[in-house]
Amino acid sequence: MSTSPGDAPGEDLVELAHQVLDLARHGHAERLAAYVDAGVPVDLTDAAGNTLLMLGAYHGHAAVVAGLVERGADVDRLNDRGQSPLAGAVFKGEDDVVAVLVAAGADPDHGTPSARAAAEMFGRAL
Repeated sequence: MSTSPGDAPGEDLVELAHQVLDLARHGHAERLAAYVDAGVPVDLTDAAGNTLLMLGAYHGHAAVVAGLVERGADVDRLNDRGQSPLAGAVFKGEDDVVAVLVAAGADPDHGTPSARAAAEMFGRAL
Protein backbone atom coordinates (compact mmCIF):
# COMPACT_ATOMS: atom_id res chain seq x y z
CA MET A 1 0.00 0.00 0.00
CA SER A 2 1.40 3.37 -0.95
CA THR A 3 0.25 6.88 -0.32
CA SER A 4 1.24 10.15 -1.87
CA PRO A 5 2.58 12.90 0.40
CA GLY A 6 -0.84 14.58 0.65
CA ASP A 7 -2.76 11.41 1.51
CA ALA A 8 -3.74 10.45 5.02
CA PRO A 9 -1.72 7.55 6.43
CA GLY A 10 -3.12 4.12 5.69
CA GLU A 11 -4.99 2.15 8.32
CA ASP A 12 -2.06 -0.25 8.74
CA LEU A 13 0.32 2.62 9.47
CA VAL A 14 -2.07 4.18 11.97
CA GLU A 15 -2.51 0.82 13.71
CA LEU A 16 1.27 0.38 13.89
CA ALA A 17 1.63 3.86 15.41
CA HIS A 18 -0.97 3.01 18.07
CA GLN A 19 0.85 -0.23 18.87
CA VAL A 20 4.18 1.56 19.24
CA LEU A 21 2.65 4.22 21.47
CA ASP A 22 1.21 1.43 23.62
CA LEU A 23 4.68 -0.11 23.95
CA ALA A 24 5.85 3.15 25.55
CA ARG A 25 2.79 3.34 27.83
CA HIS A 26 3.21 -0.25 29.03
CA GLY A 27 6.98 -0.24 29.51
CA HIS A 28 8.10 -2.59 26.72
CA ALA A 29 11.51 -0.95 26.38
CA GLU A 30 13.28 -3.56 24.25
CA ARG A 31 10.45 -3.96 21.75
CA LEU A 32 10.03 -0.19 21.52
CA ALA A 33 13.77 0.28 20.94
CA ALA A 34 13.66 -2.30 18.15
CA TYR A 35 10.88 -0.38 16.38
CA VAL A 36 12.77 2.90 16.71
CA ASP A 37 15.95 1.23 15.47
CA ALA A 38 13.94 -0.06 12.49
CA GLY A 39 12.78 3.44 11.55
CA VAL A 40 9.86 4.51 13.73
CA PRO A 41 10.44 8.20 14.57
CA VAL A 42 11.88 8.50 18.09
CA ASP A 43 9.65 11.53 18.68
CA LEU A 44 6.45 9.91 17.37
CA THR A 45 3.41 11.59 18.94
CA ASP A 46 -0.17 10.63 19.67
CA ALA A 47 -3.17 12.81 18.83
CA ALA A 48 -2.53 14.94 21.96
CA GLY A 49 1.10 15.62 21.10
CA ASN A 50 2.48 13.17 23.66
CA THR A 51 5.75 11.68 22.45
CA LEU A 52 6.88 8.14 23.14
CA LEU A 53 9.17 9.66 25.79
CA MET A 54 6.29 11.53 27.44
CA LEU A 55 4.18 8.36 27.58
CA GLY A 56 7.05 6.33 29.03
CA ALA A 57 7.87 9.05 31.55
CA TYR A 58 4.29 9.61 32.68
CA HIS A 59 3.72 5.90 33.17
CA GLY A 60 6.93 5.46 35.17
CA HIS A 61 9.05 3.44 32.76
CA ALA A 62 12.64 4.55 33.30
CA ALA A 63 14.00 1.89 30.92
CA VAL A 64 11.74 3.17 28.13
CA VAL A 65 12.86 6.73 28.80
CA ALA A 66 16.54 5.76 28.90
CA GLY A 67 16.26 3.79 25.66
CA LEU A 68 14.56 6.67 23.87
CA VAL A 69 17.09 9.18 25.21
CA GLU A 70 19.90 6.97 23.88
CA ARG A 71 18.21 7.09 20.48
CA GLY A 72 17.96 10.89 20.42
CA ALA A 73 14.49 11.62 21.79
CA ASP A 74 13.82 15.28 22.58
CA VAL A 75 13.68 15.35 26.40
CA ASP A 76 12.05 18.80 26.40
CA ARG A 77 9.38 18.33 23.74
CA LEU A 78 6.05 19.61 25.04
CA ASN A 79 2.69 17.99 24.39
CA ASP A 80 -0.28 19.99 23.09
CA ARG A 81 -1.08 21.13 26.65
CA GLY A 82 2.42 22.59 27.14
CA GLN A 83 3.55 19.81 29.50
CA SER A 84 7.06 18.37 29.50
CA PRO A 85 8.06 14.76 30.16
CA LEU A 86 10.00 15.89 33.25
CA ALA A 87 6.99 17.70 34.69
CA GLY A 88 4.83 14.63 34.05
CA ALA A 89 7.31 12.39 35.86
CA VAL A 90 7.54 14.82 38.79
CA PHE A 91 3.74 15.06 38.97
CA LYS A 92 3.44 11.26 39.09
CA GLY A 93 6.28 10.89 41.64
CA GLU A 94 8.37 8.77 39.26
CA ASP A 95 11.79 9.40 40.83
CA ASP A 96 13.68 6.92 38.60
CA VAL A 97 12.30 8.59 35.48
CA VAL A 98 13.08 12.05 36.86
CA ALA A 99 16.70 10.96 37.44
CA VAL A 100 17.04 9.69 33.84
CA LEU A 101 15.56 12.88 32.39
CA VAL A 102 17.66 15.21 34.57
CA ALA A 103 20.81 13.25 33.65
CA ALA A 104 19.83 13.66 29.98
CA GLY A 105 19.64 17.43 30.39
CA ALA A 106 15.88 17.98 30.63
CA ASP A 107 15.09 21.61 31.51
CA PRO A 108 13.25 21.82 34.86
CA ASP A 109 11.86 25.25 33.90
CA HIS A 110 10.38 24.21 30.53
CA GLY A 111 6.63 23.84 30.06
CA THR A 112 3.52 24.80 31.95
CA PRO A 113 3.57 24.04 34.76
CA SER A 114 7.29 23.51 34.79
CA ALA A 115 8.80 20.50 36.52
CA ARG A 116 10.26 22.85 39.12
CA ALA A 117 6.81 24.33 39.83
CA ALA A 118 5.28 20.83 40.03
CA ALA A 119 8.01 19.72 42.45
CA GLU A 120 7.36 22.73 44.68
CA MET A 121 3.58 22.23 44.48
CA PHE A 122 3.83 18.59 45.60
CA GLY A 123 6.77 18.99 47.98
CA ARG A 124 9.03 16.77 45.87
CA ALA A 125 12.74 17.06 45.23
CA LEU A 126 13.94 17.77 41.74
